[in-house]
Amino acid sequence: MGWLDALFGRSKPVKPNLDALFALPSAAVTLQAATGLEPTGLGSVAFRAAEGGAFATLERDVKALLGERVEDIDDDYGYTWLQVRRPPDALSDLVTELHAVNSSLEGAGFGPSLLCSLASFADPEGRRLAIVYLYKRGTFYPFAPLPGQRRDNALELQVRGVLSTELPLEEDLGRWFPVWGAPGL
Repeated sequence: MGWLDALFGRSKPVKPNLDALFALPSAAVTLQAATGLEPTGLGSVAFRAAEGGAFATLERDVKALLGERVEDIDDDYGYTWLQVRRPPDALSDLVTELHAVNSSLEGAGFGPSLLCSLASFADPEGRRLAIVYLYKRGTFYPFAPLPGQRRDNALELQVRGVLSTELPLEEDLGRWFPVWGAPGL
């Protein structure tokens, strides 16, 4: 970063660290012990689909690799979600597959199209939570939806405290974007 960047308040974008996703299984143990939230076996990757044959071929190859465990879902905001299903006790396998989807898109030059990845959690009382990985920031944050497009802010802040030493968490709460209608939530 040069002195002009500092003068104008610009900063270099954070380089994504997809390997940070592999910290999720151990963070899930801590999360379960502290909150009772357990993995649901659902995870997904959100991206903006690109035009052209290369992207269509890559998307088809990723779906073929994951087989019937993956579902393609388009949301109201113009993003495509690839939802992956695994047994709830196979979070490590789920994370590996989410990593493979992200890596495939990034390796083919479609990294700028990636929005986020998430893994879903729930508890017997019906609380739901997603641990969201922001691709462009290289950080995680908790998202706890409530009915009526409201958020359980208390749970999100509790989870932030619980996972602060487990995952690289997004410090700017303004970037804890709601992912309404995300598959698996």
